[in-house]
Amino acid sequence: MRQISRAIDALNEAVGKTIAWAILAMVLMQLIVVVARYVFSTSDLFGIPSIWLQEGIVYMQGLTIMLGAAYAFLYDEHVRVDIIRAGTSQRARDWVDLLGALFFILPLCGFIAWSAWPNVVSSWMTLEGSIEPNGLPFRYWLKSTVLAFAVLVSLQAVSVAIKALLRIAGKSDEPPFWTG
Repeated sequence: MRQISRAIDALNEAVGKTIAWAILAMVLMQLIVVVARYVFSTSDLFGIPSIWLQEGIVYMQGLTIMLGAAYAFLYDEHVRVDIIRAGTSQRARDWVDLLGALFFILPLCGFIAWSAWPNVVSSWMTLEGSIEPNGLPFRYWLKSTVLAFAVLVSLQAVSVAIKALLRIAGKSDEPPFWTG
């Protein structure tokens, strides 16, 4: 079980570090849009329509949010309503992590995937593109990140549950979240 948890953690670490480059891409794309518009007074720069750059910024933001969520969860940097967990012993926190992963996060991710599936399938069947004229033709890829989000966060919830279970059973003292 420990190897499964470590493999999941390594996957989300790799995805998180890779997707972090999208933030740099977003900044550079925004800079190009501003320079094209206000310095060169054009909507196209080097033959690239500005709508592609503007939509690309939105795509990059979506990627960082959807694919970076499990990375945030890996480092315990996600949003948490800590009414029960705060101020308790490590054993109680392990129980909250285990039960929260099994009875809240996994069902929620399952519901998200189930809800998104018809839209993603429909989008792929039509190879859905932008609603803007000359926009990016890859909206189906962007919609697929909802499913990737559900899978990656579910996997991280399984990892957290495994680590919590091992701690509760006294078979590990490994922290449930990475500290960097």
